[in-house]
Amino acid sequence: MKTLKTMMAACLLFITVGATAQNDHDQKIMKDAENAKAMLMKKDAGFEKFFKNASGYVIFPNVGKGGFIIGGASGNGVVYEKGIAIGMADLKEISVGFQAGGQAITEVIFFETDAALAEFKEGNFEFAAEASAVIADKGASKNANYSKGVVVFAMPKAGLMADASIGGQKFSFSPFKM
Repeated sequence: MKTLKTMMAACLLFITVGATAQNDHDQKIMKDAENAKAMLMKKDAGFEKFFKNASGYVIFPNVGKGGFIIGGASGNGVVYEKGIAIGMADLKEISVGFQAGGQAITEVIFFETDAALAEFKEGNFEFAAEASAVIADKGASKNANYSKGVVVFAMPKAGLMADASIGGQKFSFSPFKM
């Protein structure tokens, strides 16, 4: 009986530590997302209209990209609905074509309508090869428009990558537990 209690206590401790580690990881991503939002707003005040008027948005503060002929990208982000964090997201990308190097970027996806955000939250959202992101720089938000209810901005952080490839991004969504 004592062994069973010890094993149960060990399992409970393992689950608690695992949940805390995941929570710490999510908290870091949330802090990084808020910092990325502030950086975008500082770079171009026109982003305020997107953050204020979008039904929702997802901020991927640290997306790593790399490749040589075949490439990929991966990142974690925070999903916001009406400006309130509602869950976490995951980004994966695979591409093929002329590409060499590595790069870190911040990516923000704005959803113009509740329907566009709902499609993302279903967890099967992806961008096809023809989708492109607007490079987030001073004045970039001025001429950017939604296409099919979505607009994407990417801000290079570090690294250098030559890229003329075709690929797509796939996303997943995990809502916060209430």
